[in-house]
Amino acid sequence: MPLHVPPAPAPALRSVLAALGSPTAVREARTPALRSAPGPLTPELPLPLHVLDGITPGGRTPRTRLAGWRFLISDPDRPVAAADTRLTPDGWAFSHFFEGPYIASTARALHQAELLTTHYQPRLLSVPELYMLTLWLHGATTADGATGTPAPNDLLVPLAPAPPGICAHRPLRVSELLPVLTLRLAPAPLLGQPV
Repeated sequence: MPLHVPPAPAPALRSVLAALGSPTAVREARTPALRSAPGPLTPELPLPLHVLDGITPGGRTPRTRLAGWRFLISDPDRPVAAADTRLTPDGWAFSHFFEGPYIASTARALHQAELLTTHYQPRLLSVPELYMLTLWLHGATTADGATGTPAPNDLLVPLAPAPPGICAHRPLRVSELLPVLTLRLAPAPLLGQPV
């Protein structure tokens, strides 16, 4: 398996395990799949969730910041939900459970990545301005999962649903996808101004 999953902070994992063990947290979660899962639920594949900020047409390198750690929550057969954790002044804490299309899409992208011959460290990269989430396959497999920026040769796999004009589950190098994102975020010319 060419994926080197970075270890999540132990307090983040403990907070998810505590939430899974809490009937109140599971019952009050807006995740029907989580409440109706037939068997034991386990947090798997912790992925650092980074946010990409500062995409500009000027070619300046965008910034990334760690927003939290995401765990896929699986029943005995498949992922059914996810749990996010966030850093608070008191340390890592459970944030919320959720479900939706990104769960299956993340699992699919991870399976695709396992079939690659190059070794990568999987991360998630959110582009809030486009309502876009990607699986970020970082080439530095021993790097701290909580730090770093996408390198030009890293792969980004847009998860479904992807924004219009961007193909979900098609791996692209950062150097290929970043210009597309820059164009998508460029302001439209004002009426009456030359293009």
